Amino acid sequence: MTRDEMREIALSFPGAEEGVSYGRPAFKVNGKFFTRLRAEDDSVVLVDVPFDEREMLMEAEPQTFHFTAHYKDYPSVLARLEPLHAGSFRAFLERRFRRIAKKSVVKAWEATQPTSSPGSSGGPIGL
Repeated sequence: MTRDEMREIALSFPGAEEGVSYGRPAFKVNGKFFTRLRAEDDSVVLVDVPFDEREMLMEAEPQTFHFTAHYKDYPSVLARLEPLHAGSFRAFLERRFRRIAKKSVVKAWEATQPTSSPGSSGGPIGL
């Protein structure tokens, strides 16, 4: 995935906007952290990823998924941009969007999704 594709996907969610988180460029929804691109390793930060899922992702796709000591105690994973599949990225963001967007926004957005139903995104990867 390219930086432009990453940006396009992140901004495709209702209310998504570019902003700053801890002094770094980031994307937010409803004023809350959504994702960001880490310039230091060209990885995106994906939050709300349970520890067991993170371990599974890193084992299944070590060329894509990793974390640094900073993220060790947080339910998140880093994904290298180049090998990350755009569909997987969108699924991770959908899960985060459903968690942080206003319920009315989520409901309206779901009504526009051809194959989406409430809670249908059980996980981001079809491993």
